[in-house]
Parts: sequence; C-alpha cells; structure tokens
Amino acid sequence: MLRLLLLQVWASCLWLGHGEVVQSLSNICDQFFYQKMIATNGLLPGNRAWICQTFQNQRFFATLYDKQNRIPVYSAYIYNPGTGKRPTPKWMVEPQLIRGNLPRDMQTEATLRVNYSVIQKDISNSQAVNQDYLHLNNLDRGHLSPAGHQHTQDGKTATFTLTNIVPQDAALNKGAWNLYEQNTMAKKSKDCQTTYAIVGAVPGTSSISQNRVNIPSHIWASACCKNTTNHVIAWGAIAQNNQNNVQVLRLGALERRLTQLYKRGAVSLFHADCPR
Repeated sequence: MLRLLLLQVWASCLWLGHGEVVQSLSNICDQFFYQKMIATNGLLPGNRAWICQTFQNQRFFATLYDKQNRIPVYSAYIYNPGTGKRPTPKWMVEPQLIRGNLPRDMQTEATLRVNYSVIQKDISNSQAVNQDYLHLNNLDRGHLSPAGHQHTQDGKTATFTLTNIVPQDAALNKGAWNLYEQNTMAKKSKDCQTTYAIVGAVPGTSSISQNRVNIPSHIWASACCKNTTNHVIAWGAIAQNNQNNVQVLRLGALERRLTQLYKRGAVSLFHADCPR
C-alpha cells in the first residue's frame, strides 16, 4: 500500500514538472481568464497545443497555439502595464512542443541545441523559429500579449516567445494597433479592478518562410473586467492585417465577426457575465 502511494506521488511530481504544454489549462493556467472560463467555443484548430507561458519558473500568460499554421490562435493575460523598459529581443521557443521531457521554461533555440542536444530540425518541425521571421517584407513580429502590458521585467521578457508572435502588417503594428495597445486599453480599463485580455489572430491565405508560417487575415483583441463600482464591462477590437486601422466595438459584435471569420462555430471569448 505504501509503495502504491509513493508511486502515485512520484507520478504526480512528473506531471507537475510538465506544466508548460498541457492537455488543458483548467486548474493550471486558468488564472488569466475572467472567472477562470477558458475561451474555446468556435476557436479550436484541429492541431493545437495549450501553452502556459513560463519563464524563470513563473507563469505570465496562456496561449492557444495552432501547430499547423505555426501561429497562436490567441494569448490570454492580465493587463497590468509596468514602468520598466522594453527588453532587447531575445527570441525564444517552447521546448515542450518538441517533446514533453524538455524544460517547461521557454528557451532560446541555441540553448536547446547546446544544453539539451536538440537538433534544429526538431525545433523547426514543432513550431515557428527565428529563421522564419528573418527577411520580412512590410511585416513585423507582432505580439499578441505585448511586452508593455506586463508589469515586471521577467513578464515583459516572457512575451518574446515565438509562440506569442504573428506576422503583422508593419504599418498596423507601429500605427493604429500600437495606439490601441497604449491608449485605448489604458482609457477603457482605467476604472477596472483587474482587466482580463484575450488577443488573437485569424489565419489568412498567405504565408512567410516557404509556406511555414501563416500570415493572419485579421488581428483582434478583447477585454473584460469588473470596475470599481462592481459593474462588469467588456469591449473588443479588430483590424484587417493589411490596413492601418482598428475598429473598436462591443464584445458581442466582435464574437459574431469572429464566428464568420473562423467558421468553427459560435465564438465565445468570455464568461456570460461579460456584457455583449
């Protein structure tokens, strides 16, 4: 009996050690969703991975990753901008997309090759890599969970994983989308107690890096919070990924638009308490 109990404890420890790529975010990484309701309806791609984005053994946000298109469907996080500087980019990848016994902390490709004897082909087969984003033409590495919305320096650094990046129109990224991230989010969330954000991308019909990484047709954002008077508020935003324009709209209108774009069933981003 004691031996069986020890085996169960040992197995549990092994599972906890594999906390980065998980079967489900429930009870592991659901703290980044309003009322811990994970967004799934109308969003799930066929070949997907749930990633609890971990850096320096801390969890900073959650990502639903489309393994076929090598882009995130969305990243979910708590909006909590800090005053620290934007880190110098040190692009990382997700080790457990390669195989489950690798570290749960995101790592650079070089670290995986040198310290863990992972060959580059295995990294590239599992996800987007730095080489995919070289020589971009009128495109940027667009963050879904942006560095500026994280409070700590480690949190900002954690956003520089390629599982949080999409090829984004350069003018949009530097223009209207940046204004949404910096100004609109700050204005709309100023009375919020805790602002829960989900930011995503709709797969498009073109790609970069010899068809390896999909270029999204649209970038979208959503948020829900309880304000200081305990009223729940919510909003959304969407942009075509070839125009420098962002449309801010009601959450319900965004969900209906995404339902049409994804064609995977009715999209629901937040708990029913969040007004549509």
